[in-house]
Amino acid sequence: MCFHTSHTQKVKKVENRFKVQLIADDLRATYDTPHYHNNGFEHLNSLIIPQQKTTHLIPATWGIVPSTKKVDEVKEYYKQQLKYGSGLNARSEKLFDYWLYQKSAFTKRCIIPVSGFFEPHEYEQKKYPIHIKRKDDDLIGLAGIYTVVENIVTYTILTQTASPLFAKIHNKKLRQPVLLRKDLETDWLSNDLKQKDLELLLTENYNDTEIEAYAVSKDLFNSKIDSNSENIVIKDTAIQITF
Repeated sequence: MCFHTSHTQKVKKVENRFKVQLIADDLRATYDTPHYHNNGFEHLNSLIIPQQKTTHLIPATWGIVPSTKKVDEVKEYYKQQLKYGSGLNARSEKLFDYWLYQKSAFTKRCIIPVSGFFEPHEYEQKKYPIHIKRKDDDLIGLAGIYTVVENIVTYTILTQTASPLFAKIHNKKLRQPVLLRKDLETDWLSNDLKQKDLELLLTENYNDTEIEAYAVSKDLFNSKIDSNSENIVIKDTAIQITF
């Protein structure tokens, strides 16, 4: 499951890559600050591209919350949902079956731009964090859905069965986030899609050969250490794990 992401690119690069504009320029300094490790369980804000405003980047809280909740109920909701992943991920196979996802499937899809993300790999009964990014350092658009809770937006990352590469990386759960190919990003946000169209989009494969994956410091999993530093995305050469 995808519970850890990395956001290190300047907003201008995100805008140019996805042909969008930051919704408010006074937010630029905040999101220009690199966030090397975004721990989903801290429920921080990230920038997303929402279906309802496809030309803009907007702040959204990671962890989807029912739109019937009040803002002052969100923290308690996350606590209650902790054993279920606190709304950080949603299985794409349940997009049209689970009540919370159904409400967003047709009108509130989104793209989450990331510079990379992390998945756990188990080797000799030990767990190692693996950093995944594009070989060319371009941004990756993850598929997601969102809700509007009063004056805030909350989102979740869709997941799917692991590709051959991700089955080697996430070798226990055999899952991965839905990575959108660049040529399908506009389609994902289209208002004209039916269920069959969306199901087909969710089966499209990202090219594994464009992906680089390597082990990083186990500090990523240590809650007592501030792992939001540039070092956390650097390959740990002491860990001999290759994919």
